Amino acid sequence: MELHKPNDCQTGGGTQVGVGANADLSAIHTPVLLDDCVDLVTSRLVERHHAGSPAGEHPIIVDCTLGLAGHSMAFLKACPEARLIGIDRDPEALALATRRMDDAGLSDRFTPVHAAFDELSDVLDRLGVARVDAVFMDLGLSSLQIDEADRGFSYSHDAPLDMRMDTTQTLTAADVLNTYDTDRLRQIFKEYGEERFAGPIAKRIGEERRESPITTSAQLSRLVDRTVPRAHRAPGNPAKRVFQALRIEVNGELDKLAGTLPQAALHLAVGGRLVVESYHSLEDRTVKRFMSLGLHIDAPAGLPVVPQDAQPYFKDLTHGAIKADETERQRNPRSSSVRLRAVELIRPIPPARRQELAELVDAGYAGFARGEAAGPAGAKGRSPRERTHRSSHTNHNSSHFSHSAKERMPRR
Repeated sequence: MELHKPNDCQTGGGTQVGVGANADLSAIHTPVLLDDCVDLVTSRLVERHHAGSPAGEHPIIVDCTLGLAGHSMAFLKACPEARLIGIDRDPEALALATRRMDDAGLSDRFTPVHAAFDELSDVLDRLGVARVDAVFMDLGLSSLQIDEADRGFSYSHDAPLDMRMDTTQTLTAADVLNTYDTDRLRQIFKEYGEERFAGPIAKRIGEERRESPITTSAQLSRLVDRTVPRAHRAPGNPAKRVFQALRIEVNGELDKLAGTLPQAALHLAVGGRLVVESYHSLEDRTVKRFMSLGLHIDAPAGLPVVPQDAQPYFKDLTHGAIKADETERQRNPRSSSVRLRAVELIRPIPPARRQELAELVDAGYAGFARGEAAGPAGAKGRSPRERTHRSSHTNHNSSHFSHSAKERMPRR
């Protein structure tokens, strides 16, 4: 299938800000769990190609978090028949990724799109694509965003508190700190940063901003350092959880994730795969809960015959989460917190369950996390006991339907 490339979807040449034209982008960007990701995304596509795909049929891969295209380039090299749609909300990253694809001779199989990943359905509609063979997401910050000091993502550099992944949006981290009321700041630090001292930090922000706005990463780091008792600090910089919470709020990361996962599932072809790398517990919990919806039988326990429409539609490919091994953590410290999960669509999603997935697109993270909007057929209206019965009623006749909590530790 040839992808239609409308002008409003493409990045164009773009101006690279902050990275020189001759910069070694491979040195800037070290893909996390690259071998495992390539295998999960492309192995079935390669097998299908070797078995003899119909003439003119090209697998379509969507990388929802293109970054500097380290993973995407590897996918295209591993599967020479594939076409790849690369989505990123950061114009600079998109331009640099496009340059890398050109340099590698892969641009004829690559369609760059400037968008947030929760616009996935709209992007595919504009490109004339109904079904895709793999959707990949590498969540969290890209190496470019971390390494560019003037973006304000890192507490290791003094920079304006920006934290926008898409520099065309208006809300910045400084806006959040200086305009949100202290109760809302406390909630953000507690929920998104899981910060134990969210209340005292928010209170001090309120006190200090009355004297002078908090506009730089160094100001915020010093404030947190003065607030968090030394006897109760976790290892590392005491400001890291506050910075994480601000980044999530500025970019709406968890809402976008909760809305993108069902869109991805709804666009998968049978045999297609959803592969997601997460870097903190809130992301991983959201991914795990979503994948679990399609891994369990959607029927009360004890039925003598399970209706076809209630059968699982996902197969668990990772049986828990893949983590980076010690060798990779030493080589790339940013891989230390990664959790990689993947599922495969094994049959068409029944209409009723497709409708429930469609409703999840707009439910947002809060509703999804509380379980008010999430859940297979009818789960929203069931009693806790009935929901427990449904979620524990897995297909024990086929081991790939069980969603084991045990995590393995393979090579990246």
